[in-house]
Amino acid sequence: MAAPQQRTHHYLARLLERFGMEELAERLRPKPEVPGNAIPRNPYLTTQAIEARWKRMNASSACRENLLDAQTVAQMNVYERNIENFIGTVKLPVGIAGPLRVNGLHAQGDYLVPLATSEAALVASYSRGASLLTKAGGCTAMLLNEGVTRAPGFAFRDLIEAGRFAVWATENMEAFREVAASTTRHGRLQDMRLTIEGNHVYLGFDYLTGDASGQNMVTIATDAVCQHILEHTPVKPQYSFVEANLSGDKKASAQSFLSVRGKKVSAEVRLPGELVTKMLHTTSQRMVDYWRMSAMGGVLSGTIGVQGHYANGLAALYIACGQDAACVSESAVGVTRFELGDDGSLYAAVTMPNLIVGTVGGGTGLPSQRACLELLGLAGPGNAQALAEVCAALSLAGELSIIGALAAGHFTRAHRQLARGTKA
Repeated sequence: MAAPQQRTHHYLARLLERFGMEELAERLRPKPEVPGNAIPRNPYLTTQAIEARWKRMNASSACRENLLDAQTVAQMNVYERNIENFIGTVKLPVGIAGPLRVNGLHAQGDYLVPLATSEAALVASYSRGASLLTKAGGCTAMLLNEGVTRAPGFAFRDLIEAGRFAVWATENMEAFREVAASTTRHGRLQDMRLTIEGNHVYLGFDYLTGDASGQNMVTIATDAVCQHILEHTPVKPQYSFVEANLSGDKKASAQSFLSVRGKKVSAEVRLPGELVTKMLHTTSQRMVDYWRMSAMGGVLSGTIGVQGHYANGLAALYIACGQDAACVSESAVGVTRFELGDDGSLYAAVTMPNLIVGTVGGGTGLPSQRACLELLGLAGPGNAQALAEVCAALSLAGELSIIGALAAGHFTRAHRQLARGTKA
């Protein structure tokens, strides 16, 4: 990636002034010495292993107490399936946004949404947006589609072999379903998409995963299907991989808008102009003007989708509720749209095609995360679809609040006031 010449020149000049060329070369050379603080090889969670790790780290007692406090010690066995090389827990402040009224196919009611974050002003902003939606009677939210993909890849000698393999794969879908079903009681292989690129074939397996987010579930099922393929295909691949990077896993990708990964949800609201003015201190017209300019700014910067800050609310909600936080990279892809009504009202909608959420499995059973799901009323089986609709509603609330602050000229003031503790 290119860097501006002047900036590069100044950076190199500062480095040479600080170190000199010989010292720079010495700092950058490989160093084969064995590290003195290498952690023990045992990754499992046992009292002995934890003690051995802390001894190797040579940390202060205060450092240890902050990470391995009494509550963590008492609860540490619950983390056994969620972490390796365990040394303690990290605490983040949790705030409540809401009430957030959602009129969804699956989510119905007023939700108090727990958000774990260290970013001042975030909870206040989402709470303001949630209150705005609730005063308008709530937002409408609709789960549109769902499915979690895994995309193994197979390499062949030439395009002819790749084509023959693709034909065979399409004729054996039922066998693939049976193999996948043998690995899980909750997941179901529902479809397969084929992509041929030269002598490479990608099989995009699309699963329903029940109330789990399903990342591990689909990986295990797909691995079993791949083993079946290698044993039975008449066209043997030269090599293959269980995931060939076509699924979009933990990445923002253009294909997000062509299908679904996780749960696709759209949420909307129509706000009376008077309510916009009362709660956001601006006008519907000004909100639309900002949205139009920001949409073009997103296009000019090459962003995938058009939205302000889905990642803020999703990351805070995911961490609080035991979701895979890395999935925010794809979950935060989507489109926000504002329109001005003839009566001065504001129509606002968000569409999010990649919400990777679950209410069972993963981190959802950990003590704090389970408590946050219980606060939402969405812990355990039967609630994943509702959680996805709440995610979309929360994102809509966040878009309205931040754009309202920018349109009213309050954005900087809010951060100065809440992040620095200064008076307005």
